[in-house]
Amino acid sequence: MASSPLAPFRHETFRTIWIASLASNFGGLVQAVGAAWLMTSLSSSVDMVALVQASTTLPIMLFSLVSGALADNFDRRRIMMTAQSFMLVVSIGLTIVAWLGLLTPWTLLLFTFLIGCGTALNNPSWQASVGDMVPRDDLPGAVALNSMGFNITRSVGPAIGGAIVAAAGAAVAFAVNAVSYLALLFALTRWQRDVTLPTLPRESLGRAISAGLRYVAMSPNILKVLVRSFIFGLSASAILALLPLVARDLVAGGPLTYGILLGAFGLGAIGGALLSARLRERMSSEMVVRIAFAAFAVSSIITAVSTNGALTAVALLGSGAGWVLALSLFNTTVQLSTPRWVVGRALSLYQTTTFGGMAAGSWIWGITAENYGAEFALLCSAFLMVVGAAIGFYLMLPEFKALNLDPLNRFSEPLLKLDLKPRSGPIVIMIDYEIDDEDVPKFLTAMAERRRVRIRDGAGQWGLMRDLENPTVWTETYHVPTWVEYVRHNQRRTQADASIGDELLALHRGKTPPRVHRMIERQTILPYDYERYKQQMDMH
Repeated sequence: MASSPLAPFRHETFRTIWIASLASNFGGLVQAVGAAWLMTSLSSSVDMVALVQASTTLPIMLFSLVSGALADNFDRRRIMMTAQSFMLVVSIGLTIVAWLGLLTPWTLLLFTFLIGCGTALNNPSWQASVGDMVPRDDLPGAVALNSMGFNITRSVGPAIGGAIVAAAGAAVAFAVNAVSYLALLFALTRWQRDVTLPTLPRESLGRAISAGLRYVAMSPNILKVLVRSFIFGLSASAILALLPLVARDLVAGGPLTYGILLGAFGLGAIGGALLSARLRERMSSEMVVRIAFAAFAVSSIITAVSTNGALTAVALLGSGAGWVLALSLFNTTVQLSTPRWVVGRALSLYQTTTFGGMAAGSWIWGITAENYGAEFALLCSAFLMVVGAAIGFYLMLPEFKALNLDPLNRFSEPLLKLDLKPRSGPIVIMIDYEIDDEDVPKFLTAMAERRRVRIRDGAGQWGLMRDLENPTVWTETYHVPTWVEYVRHNQRRTQADASIGDELLALHRGKTPPRVHRMIERQTILPYDYERYKQQMDMH
């Protein structure tokens, strides 16, 4: 039986923050309309208009990975409150400068860039927190509802924003955005999030970023999502970046027309969100994404050739639906393929590639429109959309799987006879297996997967050795920098990873379980240096 697309609303915390986000999203869209339309009056350059969107998306590309590392190592609620407060202050400043008539094209881009920085800080924590608010079964629906919530406001916010700009000026639109942050800040202060106290020291920022990059690099399913999302962002950004020009030049309208066209895009996105669950149940993930690419391509072609506002608005319904179908499916695939300890970083990398594509696309399509016209730029983006759909034959998205990514919790820290400090290291691990000759092919296949998981979870210098004098003995070896990183490495193992260890254990023919050697590397030193060496170790 198909689940209700509104099922995640059963959870009070998600429902409350979702409703508060509507107000924040509404203000953000009013601000976006004001900034985009104001730029058309501050500058006659087409690429400067397109840079308004680029200045908002570029910080997300640049800073999301750092934000993802913060989201996985600090209280996500506090990070979101910090981000919302920062954007509130910036929006107040933008309102004042606009009201005094001091805005220039580059000053406007600076303010929109700073608002984008706040968004970059907020988004990984917000998206990673969805999994804390709803159970796993409701996660795809919750992601779709988040997209729907944004696009509910998009369906009316831009039109209202256009009316505000036309009637009262851009400064009032910026003021509306500043006020809109208050509802979400209030909702976040009421969220009593259950925080599990860490048993290990917090990772440094650099190490946390490296761990996130390594995890994604060793996760083929996530890599496929990143490639597809980059292409989608690169091509889909043309419509949103050039829509002010479409409204002004192709359909000969004003700010209200621009708002109505954005509203049509948002209305289509609402329909896409409501259809998302049903389409996922009837079609493969790859087929849904191909439909999204195709819908956007058709919409771009019609928008390029149409001079009728009503026809353009109808076409934008398809691109709005494709936008939500693709991005919500990409987001859900990343979340369902990632354990909680690294989900913020995985989502931040997804955002980096997606918004990086959007930022690059906004710039590319702006320059193309400047030199060859908006119609030609939209047609080029439609061609790239077709290419993005075709790539699916080679980089097919995985299906949602019921992977149990909860911690395995089989590891118990051993009792050591050396007095190690958490920072002591490097640590070398060697595990001995006894494998019959006929089982060697199965063993090597399992070890290839074990290598991927080991490196993904933080091991280095992984190797597999065979005893020349006793060929049935195989030794797996790897390094970790410190003892605390060895413990962290084992705590990262998930229930889904258990099958690899179980398979290796079944292939082992020894009378006792595989023997694990845990050793610390030591350099040879002269006797008279030993006391000084010991003092240095005690200091660590």
